[in-house]
Amino acid sequence: MSFLSQTDDNCQEAKSQRIEKMLQRMGAMKPSRLFSVGWQAVMEDAGHWTLPTWAILGPSRLTPRWLWVSSVDCAERQESPGKKLLSEKKLKRHFVDRRRLLVRGGRGGDGLSCFHSEPRKEFGGPDGGDGGSGGHVILRVDQQVKSLSSVQSQYQGFDGEDGGRKNCFGRNGAVLYIRVPVGTLVKEGNKVLADLSRPGDEYIAALGGAGGKGNRFFLANDNRAPVTCTPGQPGQERVLFLELKTMAHAGLIGLPNAGKSSLLRAISNAKPAVAAYPFTTLKPHVGIVHYEDHQQVAVADVPGLVRGAHWNRGLGHAFLRHIERCAFLLFVLDLSVPQPWTQLDDLKHELDQYEKGLSSRPHAIIANKIDLPQARANLPELQARLGTKAIALSAATGENLEELLLCLKELHDRHVAAELRRGRQPLRW
Repeated sequence: MSFLSQTDDNCQEAKSQRIEKMLQRMGAMKPSRLFSVGWQAVMEDAGHWTLPTWAILGPSRLTPRWLWVSSVDCAERQESPGKKLLSEKKLKRHFVDRRRLLVRGGRGGDGLSCFHSEPRKEFGGPDGGDGGSGGHVILRVDQQVKSLSSVQSQYQGFDGEDGGRKNCFGRNGAVLYIRVPVGTLVKEGNKVLADLSRPGDEYIAALGGAGGKGNRFFLANDNRAPVTCTPGQPGQERVLFLELKTMAHAGLIGLPNAGKSSLLRAISNAKPAVAAYPFTTLKPHVGIVHYEDHQQVAVADVPGLVRGAHWNRGLGHAFLRHIERCAFLLFVLDLSVPQPWTQLDDLKHELDQYEKGLSSRPHAIIANKIDLPQARANLPELQARLGTKAIALSAATGENLEELLLCLKELHDRHVAAELRRGRQPLRW
């Protein structure tokens, strides 16, 4: 009995060693290899034995779940990684206010030429259906979009489906919507086609092609078996130019380094760049000022203005067009420089040269940097030369910002009342 038990122990030990070697080879084998060879080929080295229950259900490296996860990972590695789409937050960093756009409407589906076929019905007649119309390409205003950076250079509409048998019409192509920000101008050459200045405004940029006709359409008394069918028409193709003019209630106007960006950071949650050198702001920023009665006033910070901007000097027309949409203006003067009252004359002159009457809109004058000693010395003479009250404040320290906020709300209320009298709905953010 002792000899038989020792023999059984040796056999069991040999089986365990062979199974362990087999598991090691299976662990080194690729998952795709495991599925291709099958279980019978994997078990060749084990002879006619089968895997014990502990080898399948126990804490081994070979489980059905392990094989499934490995095959998915392998498939993911084999897929070619595509280009990741930029998030809306990253797109805002690349501000684009001009875009050339090539749009093509979807092509219409072809008509079908066929005849009805049915047992015991010799002359079924034509039953070819018409093709579906191509999809339109439509520009739609979306308040969540703040720039034209997400608009691609060309768009192709969806094609319509071809007609089918039994008088089945093809499906029309779906409408392709292009999201654009509020204040987008649509131009073709020098002609303005649409002004998308309200949320939800739409403009059909390209029409889809008409679907072709099937031979059923050509059935007539003198032609009972027509074989004629027409192909679908191509969609409309146009080259459009999109131009963005920032929509805001108020616009901050001033020379470079006058403290406009610092002022916007002080009265709103906007975070434009601030530095001690001119032309820190290279693109418009819009900040929202919140009031207790749930009113919101949008204030736009545009790049600094220099002499000759109406001749396109400095940033020139790149920012002057953003002022056109502002209902009222905030002139920001640097009170720390000699003769600060000359800045206001230069600013109004440049605005009038760009568009006549632009400087005569409702406005307020802000004397910034009152925290500096030389600025306080210039304040009395500035008040005397202007003849109107200037709001003296400091964007850096927050001094006298309450007076600016009250003035801003008063200008906004006047604008809303004027728009309602004209029968127009005022802009809401």
